[in-house]
Amino acid sequence: MRRWFRRSTSRNNGNRDKGNSGQGNGSKEKRDAKTEIEIKKNEIKKWNKEGGIMMKAKKLFAVILTGITAAGLLAGCGSAAGSQTQSTSGTEASTTEEAQSTSGTETSTAEAAQSTSDTEASTTEEAQSGKVLVVYYSATGNTGEVAGYIADAMDGDLFEVEPAEPYTDEDLNWTDDNSRVTREHEDESLRNVELVSTTVEDWDSYDTVFIGYPIWWGIAAWPMDTFVEANDFTGKTVIPFCTSASSGLGESGELLAELAGTGDWLEGERFRSGADEGDVQEWVEGLGL
Repeated sequence: MRRWFRRSTSRNNGNRDKGNSGQGNGSKEKRDAKTEIEIKKNEIKKWNKEGGIMMKAKKLFAVILTGITAAGLLAGCGSAAGSQTQSTSGTEASTTEEAQSTSGTETSTAEAAQSTSDTEASTTEEAQSGKVLVVYYSATGNTGEVAGYIADAMDGDLFEVEPAEPYTDEDLNWTDDNSRVTREHEDESLRNVELVSTTVEDWDSYDTVFIGYPIWWGIAAWPMDTFVEANDFTGKTVIPFCTSASSGLGESGELLAELAGTGDWLEGERFRSGADEGDVQEWVEGLGL
């Protein structure tokens, strides 16, 4: 019994050993498989971890790139806006300068126009205040010719004294006792000769007045008396002149001045019939007017 037991035990041990050996091999394989699984898991974890890091890095890189791009865009917009603002500012400044320049030009033009206007007004006033009038009565045309020379030399105006009843050649025949001039000379009441007009337009604008007439019996032809009596010579310089074939100026100018009662009458000049224009101009220039 004991032997059997031993054998049995030995057999059992052998079986146990075989079982243990088989069991040990299985456990080892299981362990190896488990280890392999753990390794794979670790590798997977490592890969996942590394993949996560890469993903995070990619995301971070994407965020950084997006930020850089946005910053670039903002900078570009800011630069464009600044450039546009500077351009607008420059345009506004240029426009302002142009406006100021235009304003300055307009002001300068207005001042120049005003200056021109003032100059023209001054010239007009001087011209008006310095106007010259040549009044004349001419029976045969000699006095009228001299009056024209004076007006040309002085750039003056002409006014002809015209009797309402003109003198004919017979009326002027002083050698005929019955002629008109002879009768008027003998009877002073007949010397009040009516004129076509005694009114000179803008009479007050003339500062200098020449009074021309032929000499009749040593005095001014009396049609001129009517004109002188009818006008006010206050403030005017009056210069008599006459034409005569032989007689001088005599007292004709002084008598007319007495008849006028106004005006500054200067000494006059006598010209021969058919007077030379050069002689008349020389006399006018010698007056110093």
